[in-house]
Amino acid sequence: MSSEPPRQRLPFEPVTNRKKTPKKPPEPETNAALESNVADKQPPANKTRKQAQSIPEAVSKRMISRIAVFCGIPTILGISTFFVSYLIVSKGLFDLPNTAVLLVSMGCFGLGVLGLSYGVLSASWDEETSGSTLGWEEFTTNFGRMREAWRAAKPKS
Repeated sequence: MSSEPPRQRLPFEPVTNRKKTPKKPPEPETNAALESNVADKQPPANKTRKQAQSIPEAVSKRMISRIAVFCGIPTILGISTFFVSYLIVSKGLFDLPNTAVLLVSMGCFGLGVLGLSYGVLSASWDEETSGSTLGWEEFTTNFGRMREAWRAAKPKS
């Protein structure tokens, strides 16, 4: 439908269109078979399958720092609204309705939840690219990837 070039698959992105093989029950092994399998189970020099599908360390740190900013700041503001409103009411500066305090704190906590998702999706998922400061381009790219994965995983009727 669109003439976009095929995008490069990320190292930790699962391969699509794989057929699952049925699992076989494990066969009982003898002592001789166990000893011969020990030599065969040496880890390969390249990445194992589990390491290849895990999130790289650089990307993980990038996500955590963005989560700390985009989720941490609104959450701290949500907690501080209780203390600030208490000081305003206890010092008699003016009367605050309880619902106003509740709505402001809920709004800040809601922004924190949205910031959690935005922090993950706005980080560049490429190890070599750090991405922009706010990460809007990365967010649109990663959200598009996520929507493609949802559509691919949706059972076809």
